[in-house]
Amino acid sequence: MPSFAAPTNLLPSTTTPSTFSRRKFSSTPSPSSVNPRATSTSIQCNSSNPLNPSRPSSLQNPNSKRNKQHILKSLTKPLAVASFASATIFIRLTPVLGGGSGGDGFGGGGGGGGGDGFGGGGFWRKLFGTELAIADEDNESQDWDAHGLPANITVQLSKLSGFKKYKLSEILFFDRQRGATVGTEDSFFEMVSLRPGGVYTRTQLLKELETLATCGMFEKVDMEAKTKPDGTLGLTISFLESTWQSAERIRCINVGLMQQSKPIEMDADMTEKEKLEYYQSQEKDYKRRIDKARPCLLPQSVHNEILQMLKDHGKVSARLLQRIRDRVQKWYHDEGYACAQVVNFGNLNTREVVCEVVEGDITQLVVQFQDKLGNVVEGNTQLAVVKRELPKQLRQGNVFNIEAGKQALRNINSLSLFSNIEVNPRPDEKNEGGIIVEIKLKELDQKSAEVSAEWSLVPGRGGRPTFASLQPGGTVSFEHRNLQGLNRSILGSVTTSNFLNPQDDLAFKLEYVHPYLDGVYNPRNRTFRASCFNSRKLSPVFTGGPGVDEVPAIWVDRAGLKANITENFTRQSKFTYGLVMEEITTRDESSHISPHGQRVLPSGGISADGPPTTLSGTGIDRMAFLQGNITRDNTKFVNGAIVGERNVFQVDQGLGIGSKFPFFNRHQLTLTRFFQLKQVEEGANKPPPPVLVLHGHYGGCVGDLPSYDAFTLGGPYSVRGYNMGELGAARNILELGAEIRIPVKNTHVYAFVEHGNDLGSSKDVKGNPTEVYRRMGHGSSYGVGAKLGLVRAEYAVDHNTGTGALFFRFGERY
Repeated sequence: MPSFAAPTNLLPSTTTPSTFSRRKFSSTPSPSSVNPRATSTSIQCNSSNPLNPSRPSSLQNPNSKRNKQHILKSLTKPLAVASFASATIFIRLTPVLGGGSGGDGFGGGGGGGGGDGFGGGGFWRKLFGTELAIADEDNESQDWDAHGLPANITVQLSKLSGFKKYKLSEILFFDRQRGATVGTEDSFFEMVSLRPGGVYTRTQLLKELETLATCGMFEKVDMEAKTKPDGTLGLTISFLESTWQSAERIRCINVGLMQQSKPIEMDADMTEKEKLEYYQSQEKDYKRRIDKARPCLLPQSVHNEILQMLKDHGKVSARLLQRIRDRVQKWYHDEGYACAQVVNFGNLNTREVVCEVVEGDITQLVVQFQDKLGNVVEGNTQLAVVKRELPKQLRQGNVFNIEAGKQALRNINSLSLFSNIEVNPRPDEKNEGGIIVEIKLKELDQKSAEVSAEWSLVPGRGGRPTFASLQPGGTVSFEHRNLQGLNRSILGSVTTSNFLNPQDDLAFKLEYVHPYLDGVYNPRNRTFRASCFNSRKLSPVFTGGPGVDEVPAIWVDRAGLKANITENFTRQSKFTYGLVMEEITTRDESSHISPHGQRVLPSGGISADGPPTTLSGTGIDRMAFLQGNITRDNTKFVNGAIVGERNVFQVDQGLGIGSKFPFFNRHQLTLTRFFQLKQVEEGANKPPPPVLVLHGHYGGCVGDLPSYDAFTLGGPYSVRGYNMGELGAARNILELGAEIRIPVKNTHVYAFVEHGNDLGSSKDVKGNPTEVYRRMGHGSSYGVGAKLGLVRAEYAVDHNTGTGALFFRFGERY
């Protein structure tokens, strides 16, 4: 049987049925494919070649079912499953490792892109290709036949009966170069599909031997069977590893989307001159191919690592190439290039080894709208609205990256227009090695309405609630979203604590949202909002200090119009500016207009001679002012813990329009830092790091200041351990806080210390409500707490009185 070596050294060889040399021309490899089923929360790369399924394109060992599972496990990374309302939003990524051969061509003298170095189906595809395993998964349970031979003798495979099924009780892999048996951890072991306990025929064993002999990994490989007393066989696979001359350089190229050359079959009857011409032709073709290829994304640092591997190892061996392949693929997969795969090594037996990679180039982006049954329909949303949310890395001409897929999911989900989102890469059947990214969307109903109700019990006569005193309250809301397919919407809500007598505290809001103010095709991201509103809140300015009898409450009603423009710089950082026109009315607990705060007299009566509640002194103010807010937020989650920094600056500028012509400048600055105290490994089910939080807040006002807009100290979002406004109301304030968070069993405990100070400005508020209600104007607190789901359980000590109390709060302090 003819064979090959280097072009200058053609040697014939003779083989027996049980011994094959790598100097044997391979036949066309058997079809192979890996088709894992895609799930909604994982990446799974399909390694089947859509254009030519008979040519394995995955760079894995042949006939290794166990290796398939290993590779899938290494390439499968969980994705976050996002949800919006009742929607289930997930990303399905099915990257394809298609094509990208080594040109099926000459590899530079003995190692190449096809057929043991020179065509015939792909040298390294066969070397690492994932073919169907010979062994059946259930073959351990199959009936088998005893060998019927004396025990403890060595038998050639050709001497075995072709009518029996033999059970392998033992498989050994013997390295002739090392003179030792290699263990299951050796990379060569993964190439063998045979497994101890499996049942095989002689034909299957010979086919396995032929597959190993023609894969190019071995200079020589043979199999011997040894009979066992129990009727089973022990199999020894002895091999000599293939080697090539040492190399000094490594070149990594992206062969995705390159036209695949068809291998020319080499006639076994060629003369030496014809063979030499064939080799030279293949070499020229391969050189032209690599010259046309694009450089791969591999960074210089990885190149340097591989160069050091080449230098340390000396001769290039099959094991070394496996290590290089693993290192290259590890970098790609660690960086999120889940579809990238090493498909070939070329230019072996030269000073420069060529590593060919199919990186997963995006050739097309398709957006589909589906109905509730999954049928493709014409959507209401304009395509430009969706496409502007896609990261550049997910567009045509880029290499597919899993992080870009996640980002697309988050961005599209933030539109709040879809109940289901899928980002699904699939093979491009017209461009081998290319990927088509499909985005499948199910739209939410455009119109929606919701009613939430609650009942509150009000004491009747004698302090006991009666049926007539049951107060039904709640919220009625509606939304008409995605007007004209441009994500414009109208939202409205009405809230009251008593539907039977809503005039007492009726609150409403009607808002129009107009995104893409500069046009949907303009990259500038500005959103216009206009709203009319009416709200009622309890004023913390009129609150008593420690030891003061309960102060009659003052309610602040605000009704008016607001229009602003928000420009988003990033997902978390934005700039908002606009105009507010409102009427403010202060009322007592009986809903009567109250121009002054109230006090409880020693006799038990109530005096209405407290600090003025409005700027005008009538209980009703009208004003217009400009409002601006800039937020710079680069916080992120590390295993569920927030780290980073957040800065917020807000300013309100009075225009001198309204009651008493109010002209003022009210400004606030908030700085918060989240310091990660320990480096941790990021990933699902990994523990979060401990975090130190430092917080500072300054508020100040120049000009006219009505009491309802004074800055207050104390409360769960100011200085913990005090009631809202218990420390004072001032023109200028400073708040400082620190908190250390320690992770404990899927949650965290924390300790904190906080301080608030009016900077001596309480007296500058009209009527000095801080002094009238006997408040300190400053205070500190410290304590500990634990996060219980959405609830914060805290024990805080009031430093002014030295007493502590247990609090339960919702949400985060910082």
